[in-house]
Amino acid sequence: MTEAELIFTALAELSTRQIAETRTATGLHQNSKAAQDGGRIAKRARLSLEEKTGKAVVSEENFLPPGRTRKQLH
Repeated sequence: MTEAELIFTALAELSTRQIAETRTATGLHQNSKAAQDGGRIAKRARLSLEEKTGKAVVSEENFLPPGRTRKQLH
């Protein structure tokens, strides 16, 4: 992952946690809603940055070792 990808992932996680705490979310349904809302915040921020810079945030870089795919991990 690139630095930007890590930052936007952290933004989604932070947003989700703060939304869940503010709503005192309990259970799967309430926390799932908080996660969706937190993800939307990060998505809007990412799209805004991409629009302003003309560069994609999501990269081809992969955390998997060369030659491995996600399917091989499961």
